Amino acid sequence: MYKLNYLNYPQTNDLSVQKTLSIEALSSNVEFESLNKNLTSRFNFSNLHSFSFSKEGFLGLMLEFKVDIAVSLGESESVFQAAEIYESLGFNVTYINLMPDGTIDYRGIESLKEKYLFLSPYVIDTFVKVDLKKVKEIFSGTVISNISATLDAADCDVAYFDVYKLSGYFTHSVLLHNDLFKEQNLANIDTVGLKLTFDAVNKEIPCISCKDEFIQVLTQTLKDDLIFFVDEKATLNNVLHFGLKGIKAREVIRNLSLSNIFVTNGEGCSLGLSKPSRIIQAMGYTELQSRQALSLSFEKNLSSDEILYVVSKIGKSYRQIKALHE
Repeated sequence: MYKLNYLNYPQTNDLSVQKTLSIEALSSNVEFESLNKNLTSRFNFSNLHSFSFSKEGFLGLMLEFKVDIAVSLGESESVFQAAEIYESLGFNVTYINLMPDGTIDYRGIESLKEKYLFLSPYVIDTFVKVDLKKVKEIFSGTVISNISATLDAADCDVAYFDVYKLSGYFTHSVLLHNDLFKEQNLANIDTVGLKLTFDAVNKEIPCISCKDEFIQVLTQTLKDDLIFFVDEKATLNNVLHFGLKGIKAREVIRNLSLSNIFVTNGEGCSLGLSKPSRIIQAMGYTELQSRQALSLSFEKNLSSDEILYVVSKIGKSYRQIKALHE
């Protein structure tokens, strides 16, 4: 099996919940305190918050601010949907645009007057890197970031994790901060989500070096039928994003799965939905073009033979589907 979508749909492990994770009001809660301390100290924060990685969960966070906010159009679908609801409640939301090359509009950040900005170190779907260090130089407010794919909180003020993206289970996610939110009731802290997050961030991260060779073989195989929506040198090292002209990506995805090759066409928040990538459209592409997008994420290095095999399957699948349409 070639799992080339692990940043969106991770490898799920067996889950065992121990009684020691249960929180009791009149107990020292040793294991919880240990997990809490280890996670906050690792990323240099003082407090931990448990919340649902959903539009309802993010809306709850926004409502604690009760002020106008800014949100990048490159954020998770859950953040974007929450921002739309927040607007409907009477608050102003300034949206930071994506440029045609997939990068964020840094000039739009320079003029921000809002105190809070939802902006992660990468753009969802394309995984184009965002220069948070540069953002901190031009924006004096609080930067709130999803660091699930980078595990790097050096240049943000609030960091949160998507526990589903990290573990394969949808339970409460973890947010790290420095006294930004009120102390959370112990009964509302999901220790299972905390443990899953802790285990995931402490896994060894492989160094991926096969991306350039994969692109070379892919380009040689598909030639002019290939579209690169973004500069692959601008994305995370373990991610490849491209499109196949004239067909819908979901057809290729289904076809490849029969050969145990698993890729995706967007973010996990859109899993099971027929919506095309909102991110590609925010860059200025049409809805039809956005439906052609494919995203690969490597969880390990592929050998030259494996690259040839996977790319040949992509090419064969593409040609078969295109021929059926013609």
